[in-house]
Order: sequence, then structure tokens, then C-alpha cells
Amino acid sequence: MNSLPLKLALLAGLGLTSAGALYTPPAVAQVSVGVGIGIAPPAPRYERVPPPRAGYVWAPGYWRWDGRRHVWAGGYWVRARPGYHYRPAYWVRGRDGWRFHQGYWGR
Repeated sequence: MNSLPLKLALLAGLGLTSAGALYTPPAVAQVSVGVGIGIAPPAPRYERVPPPRAGYVWAPGYWRWDGRRHVWAGGYWVRARPGYHYRPAYWVRGRDGWRFHQGYWGR
């Protein structure tokens, strides 16, 4: 009796079991924590937008809060996502002060 097919079946089963145990699906949910601050961001700075770059979208610069003051974060290239539109970072005034919203991809 040849035990090679049995050994191969066991090896394949172990491989599939370990692959299933190690697989981690990508996270779908996003968590966002926001803090209202009482100091309005300065007016946006003028930035010279570089020439278009194939497969990328320009994300304009924005004022970010470092815990004590607003600091300018310069623009940068973001890899394009077909079927989506990039929405740049922005500030919104609310009841509890100014809130920052990170740039994101929307449909």
C-alpha cells in the first residue's frame, strides 16, 4: 500500500489550515478622534502646484494643529484611486471650536 497520496493530502490540509489561521482581512472601518480648538486656522498659504503626474492626485497643503499652534503641512502627491475623488483636508467651525477633517477619498 502506497501512503504518498495520504501524506500529500495531510500536507495540503495542514497548509490550508495554517494559511486560514494566518490570514487577516483588511480593515474596513475607520476610527476618527477629533478635538475642538478655540483658535481659527490662518488663511491657506499659496502653493505652486507641480506639473501633473500620471497616476497621482495633488493633495494641497493645510494647517495642522500640533497641540499648541497651527503648523503648515505642505502639499503632496497621493496615488490615484480609479472611481474615487480626492477630498482635501479642511477645518470646520462648530459649537466647541474648530475641528480638523483629514483628506479622504470619496465616490
